[in-house]
Amino acid sequence: MSMPVLFDQRWSPSDLARLPDDGKRYECIDGALLVTPAPSEVHQRVLASLFARLHSYARGQSGLTLLFSPADITLEVDALTQPDLFAYRTPTGRLAGGWSYIRDLALAVEVLSPGSIRDDRGRKLRYYQRTPVDEYWIVDPDARTIERWTKGANSAEIASGVMPWQPAGANSPLALDLRELFAEAYGEL
Repeated sequence: MSMPVLFDQRWSPSDLARLPDDGKRYECIDGALLVTPAPSEVHQRVLASLFARLHSYARGQSGLTLLFSPADITLEVDALTQPDLFAYRTPTGRLAGGWSYIRDLALAVEVLSPGSIRDDRGRKLRYYQRTPVDEYWIVDPDARTIERWTKGANSAEIASGVMPWQPAGANSPLALDLRELFAEAYGEL
């Protein structure tokens, strides 16, 4: 039995658990339901290229773990998001013990898709700016850029060349070459 999707109600994480497993990603922020269809091939290729680079770097940093969705991240009681990619800290470097224990995000990443642009640059941006997330990246595959929003920033840094990343507690920075990342994702290398 599936629950009918009612868009005029206030949604909570417990409501999402009753939705059908239909290949869509369901999230809620401030009581609003966000529904995202399955991502495109370009979206996934960009995500894979980014994950490979960040994962290699994160493995060398004590207590930093990098994962991708699906993952039910709840940083506020009435919100549940599934960032495309995220890095979190664990004091011991061991498993967090479940999604509900992840409370300290060093990074949340969303790769833009036609159906997600409004939420990624609007509702999710505002949400991640007010929650314990050090950086929120909006990856634009068409423009081949990353909009980097840092905690409390009023505007984004737009990167298209080499973008350094050094989360708090990391012993060295990563130099992320975006030209190479997007060329790989688009099969140009």
